[in-house]
Amino acid sequence: MKLQPVALTERVEAIDLMRGFALLGILLINMLTFHSPLSYVDPYSYFDQPWDSEIYAFIDIFIQASFYPLFSMLFGYGLGIQFLRAEARRQPFMPMAVKRLLVLLAFGIIHAFLIWYGDILITYAIMGLLLLGMIRLPSKMLLGLGAVIYILPHLLILLLMFVAVAANPNFYTGIQEVQSSIDAYSAGTFADIFSQRLSDWLYSNGPFNFVILIVTILPFLMAGVAAAKWQLIERTKQYRKLWVFLAVGSLAIGLLLKATPYFIDNNYAFVYLQDIFGGPLLALGYASIITLIAQSGGVRKVLQPIAKAGRMSLTTYIAQSIIATFIFYSYGLGLYGKVDLLTGTLIAAGIFVIQLIFAEVWFMKFSKGPLEMIWRRWTYGKNIEKSNNLKR
Repeated sequence: MKLQPVALTERVEAIDLMRGFALLGILLINMLTFHSPLSYVDPYSYFDQPWDSEIYAFIDIFIQASFYPLFSMLFGYGLGIQFLRAEARRQPFMPMAVKRLLVLLAFGIIHAFLIWYGDILITYAIMGLLLLGMIRLPSKMLLGLGAVIYILPHLLILLLMFVAVAANPNFYTGIQEVQSSIDAYSAGTFADIFSQRLSDWLYSNGPFNFVILIVTILPFLMAGVAAAKWQLIERTKQYRKLWVFLAVGSLAIGLLLKATPYFIDNNYAFVYLQDIFGGPLLALGYASIITLIAQSGGVRKVLQPIAKAGRMSLTTYIAQSIIATFIFYSYGLGLYGKVDLLTGTLIAAGIFVIQLIFAEVWFMKFSKGPLEMIWRRWTYGKNIEKSNNLKR
């Protein structure tokens, strides 16, 4: 038997719902980078229009660094489900998994260098390939090893940052880079934009930053695989006490850590503490709440549009970049550097509403999103896609 993609009847609706919410959060935080040179500024002082400080505080506490961990864990969870299915059917998993991740890498390269530099797909693909070497480990070992990989390096960096703050408590602000970004994205040619996009990608993905990505994203994927092996989402009723504990405990501690720059100090050490340790805890709290909500049939039905956007997560994610860059870059409306946080947030909400409507209409005829069709066709072969894409 040949390994096949997950059928519609095998999908776990709570996972799609989490993906949908994660995509909304990712869009809201990415919107700051779509319309502003966020990589080179101190956001606590850069956004100074009316309502900017309040909106940024909301985004910073409730969204920033909390949805990419959730999406990363879900990516690992999905990979874990595929591994378990292959094992149960005694089918080879590694060749197809490697092929699937290489196709994702191709999508990421196109996205990063031709659309938007803040791509995460390249990172997921590379971390996924690293994860394959550990995927057969027991759940407890995966979770424990992931915790060590995550906590020790970040704790060391955090301690060094607190030492550094004593010498220089200010954020780095690159005035030259800010102006270069505004000039290129708002009024430059496509070649200018490509050059700036490449520069921004290299700035975010240098050797040191890539090591940081490994010790950040890979542990989330490992935790996701461990959770998949335990079937924590599929067996929500069985693990209800655990989910309730995480919903209350992780949410409370996560929010406390996320708010530290506001009631202690917004120097870069506390911002690092906020993002690296507060963000994932808040993500666990969100995941727990969504998992428990998914047990209610009525609420789940109301949230179906968000779950459908999550079903086509690759399409939704890349489409967000295409729409946003058209709005803000010079080859579109050229609004880069010209909108405040309120306007940018409203634009993000409008984009997501459009995506919900698109997903609703698309799934009236098809069982997979458009880019998901391509991904699966390139992974599993043309014949499987013909038999699975159209609804029966």
